[in-house]
Order: sequence, then C-alpha cells, then structure tokens
Amino acid sequence: MAAELRELRHSSSIGSRSSSSPRKNPQQQQQQQRDDDVSPLLSDSDDTSDGVHVRNSRDHRPPFFWSHFFSEDSRGSPSKLSLFLIIFLVVAGFVSVSSLIRRLNAPYLCQKEGLILQCPRVKEAPSLWENPLSATTSWKPCAERRSSGISDPPAENETNGYIFIHAEGGLNQQRIAICNAVGVAKILNATLILPVLKQDQIWKDQTKFEDIFDVDHFIDYLKDDVPIVRDIPEWFTDKSELFTSIRRTVKNIPKYASAQFYIDNVLPRIKEKKIMALKPFVDRLGYDNVPQEINRLRCRVNYHALKFLPEIEQMADSLASRMRNRTANSNPYMALHLRFEKGMVGLSFCDFVGTREEKVKMAEYRKKEWPRRYKNGSHLWQLALQKRKEGRCPLEPGEVAVILRAMGYPKETQIYVASGQVYGGQNRMAPLRNMFPNLVTKEELASKEELDGFRKHVTSLAALDFLVCLKSDVFVMTHGGNFAKLIIGNRRYMGHKLKSIKPDKGLMSKSFGDPYMGWATFVEDVVVTHQTRTGLPEETFPNYDLWENPLTPCMCRA
Repeated sequence: MAAELRELRHSSSIGSRSSSSPRKNPQQQQQQQRDDDVSPLLSDSDDTSDGVHVRNSRDHRPPFFWSHFFSEDSRGSPSKLSLFLIIFLVVAGFVSVSSLIRRLNAPYLCQKEGLILQCPRVKEAPSLWENPLSATTSWKPCAERRSSGISDPPAENETNGYIFIHAEGGLNQQRIAICNAVGVAKILNATLILPVLKQDQIWKDQTKFEDIFDVDHFIDYLKDDVPIVRDIPEWFTDKSELFTSIRRTVKNIPKYASAQFYIDNVLPRIKEKKIMALKPFVDRLGYDNVPQEINRLRCRVNYHALKFLPEIEQMADSLASRMRNRTANSNPYMALHLRFEKGMVGLSFCDFVGTREEKVKMAEYRKKEWPRRYKNGSHLWQLALQKRKEGRCPLEPGEVAVILRAMGYPKETQIYVASGQVYGGQNRMAPLRNMFPNLVTKEELASKEELDGFRKHVTSLAALDFLVCLKSDVFVMTHGGNFAKLIIGNRRYMGHKLKSIKPDKGLMSKSFGDPYMGWATFVEDVVVTHQTRTGLPEETFPNYDLWENPLTPCMCRA
C-alpha cells in the first residue's frame, strides 16, 4: 500500500510538471506582472490588437457550476435551461421562506405528516438521549387544577352511598382500576371505600393497598374531589355479604362505559342499597364519553394522589443512581421493558425463531392454556404471519438490539432491563447482551438483602421496575401493556424532554423480512420511522388512551 502511494505521488508530480506553462520571455513576464497588479474588483483591459475581446482567463474563469447556469448559446443569449433553473430557484426560495414563516407563527403541537413529526417551533436537532428542548416547553402538567365552579364534595354521610371495587390484575392494571374508581365515585356523588388489591391467578399476591401506596396522602390529596374511607362503615355488619351477595353487586358493566350508563344503571341501586360492589372493574370507564373534568380527575389520581411508599421510592432512587454511576463517569441510562415472557409469547400466537423442539413445546403450551383459540393448530401459521405484518408480535431481544444499534446507541450504553423470565433464557438474550454488554436488572444492581424486604409482595418488585424506568433518560418498550402505557404517559405528563421510544413493529417486520436490504438502508428506515415515536405530545382522537397520552384533558399550554 505504501509503495502504491509513493508511485501515485510520483506520477502526480510528473503530470503537474509536464502540464505547466512554457517559459515566458522577459516582455511577456513584464506584461503578466502589470496584469497581476490590477485590482480584481476592476474590469480587465481589452486587448483589441486583433479586434477580439480577450479576458484574463486566470482571474475571471467562471466556476464550473455557475458556467452551466450562465452559459451562452451560439447567438450570445442565455440558454432556455439556464432561465428555467433561475426561475425555479427563485420560486423554491419564496416557498421555503413562506413555509418557515408559517411554521414559526403556528401554535406548538407536533403533528404527523406521513412518517415525519412536524414540530413548528423545534429548532434543536434531536439527540440520542433527549427530545429538543424547545419541543418540551410549550405544554405543562395541570391535572392538579380543579375546574372553577366545581362545588366542594359533600360529607361522607351526605353522599348517595358507598361504592367498593376489587382492583384486579398486576400492579399497573390495579392502578388504572383505582383511578377509574375515583372517577366513578365522582360521577355518582358517592363515597369510595379504599379499593382492595385482589389476588390474581398469575401474580398470586396478597398485597394490600397500604403495602404499596401511601394511604394518608391518597385520601388527603383527593379530599376536595371525592370522600374516601379506609374501610366498610361499622353500621354495615355483614361485611362478607358485600363480597358474595348478588343483591350487593353491580355486574355486567360494559367496557369503557359512559358516565350516563353509571347514572342510569348504577346510581339507583346505590341509593337503594347504600353500599354496592362493582364487579368486574377492569377498563369499565370510557375516555371520550365522560366529562373532561372526570378525565382530569383520573390524571390527578394517577400522577399526584397515588404515591408509592417512601421505602419503595428510596430504593428506586438508589437503583437509578447506581445505573448512572456504574462507570467512572456519570452516564445516562436506558430502561428497556422487555416483554418476552413465556406467557406473552404463548398468548401472542406469533411464530418466533427457535428449534423444532421449542416449537413443539410451545404448541402444547398454547393448546393447554388457550384450547379454544388453538383449535387444531392448522390455522396458526397464517395467523402468525398476519399478526407480524400488523405489528402485533412482541419484539425478540435480538431484534431490539438491532433497532437500538441502528438508532445510533453505542455498545457502551447502560441498559436497565425490566422484565419477567425471558422465554428461551440466556440463549434468547445472547444477541442483546453481545451488542449491549452493559445490561443489568435490579437483581444485579442490588444485593439479596436489599431486595428481600420487597420480595414478600410481587407488586413491590414491580413498583421498583416502574420507578427506575420512569426515571431513566430513555425508555424503550417492546410490546404493549399497561406498564409501558403508564410509563410513557407519565413521562409525557411530567415533562417530555426525555425520550420514550415506541418501536413501529409493523414496519420493522418488513425490514427484518427483506434479505436484500443493506445496513445503510435499514438505518435510514429506522431513524425516519421513529422520528414520530419519541414521546412528544400528539393530537388526541376519539377513544384515545388517556394513560398513554394525557395531553388534551390533563396538560395546558405553558
């Protein structure tokens, strides 16, 4: 290689010497000196000895680019192509200036135009770790405000009665149920009995409300909205009846029920019986069919009233601090919610890379757990292909690693993983760990003794994951679910400067399935696709999910 370079330099020097001008005579050198003394701002003298206009070619030769625009045809007039290009540039400049002025004067609200997120007042280029600062200063949280004209709630003994719910499912499903219960109590002008966190068949946890949340803060913060009591009133002697009696239970409440449904169907029974249980109570209150003040109240519960116990908050702060200080320097960290547990893989009915033995065992598992959906299994392959095209399949750890690398995150990135037992174990995690070796869980950050105090309640461990993800510099979800929705919504509400990345699994499946796509093209697709998916405010629409995007009812213009 060195010999080739020397040969190239030698040939270049010979070429330059051979192409140099011949030696001038003394008279020519004097004339050249006089020409060089002429200022370049003045026009050249005309040499008319032969009746021909001659220019100094060294000082006035036009650049190649401009010679195209101002070339002259045989008749000495500008070419038609040159005139067309000049007119085109003038029109394009006028349109660009007009567009810029219109964007600067537009009210801030990011809008999607195809794959591009248009943020009129965003000037800074987005970085890996945060959204542009100017995109995060036009909206602020305001769910703590109560609308003017709202009267104070009546005393406990002056309400229409008491309502009681079981908050079912995991921690985040329970959280949503609690927020909805407060909203329903407000609609019915009822007193809310502190919800019971019901044991779930999967979670198998006996956690009580006071084992996770600060009860005193919850009741005190909402005292101006809804009366809340810790337990069933003493005058109601047969407490077991509230859990078992059909006469004391309102059933068949439709999903996303309207405020009017509760007024028409639940309120009369509460006035008659004074105490009623609402069962089941998962997603039993709508979003666009209730007053905006009720939606704002649910945000007030979610973001202000529901606080984890101090010991949970302190442990989460410690874990977040350890993530940022794992190396000699302080570093940002990414939180990855990796939903690839066996139950999620089975329930998705998607097809994943694996051995024939793994696929046989997964088929047996699905047939046992979901026999009606499994049928004879003959339709599952076509179903799996369709679901993957629609973006309804969880991302595998290796796919997540490739997407993050394409976005520009380096190998040294510190990643906190919040997940259950990953299906496939270490073999399935290997591609992700190889590309991002600085990947840890709470079990690796904290000692066994530190976590023992939280192990008696599964929801306590889930609360730690929730808070560490909430405090991260970048949050990445790999599949849907209440955990990811609540994290993204919370980060939007509290200040959407930090990124929350929601991969477009449908578009990514097409890229992963293209064997001819090069890396550069894939990187471009990933970057362009995810410009609109970083947790900035978006316009809402009917039946929007309040928990993921609280913009309209719960945030105000700064």
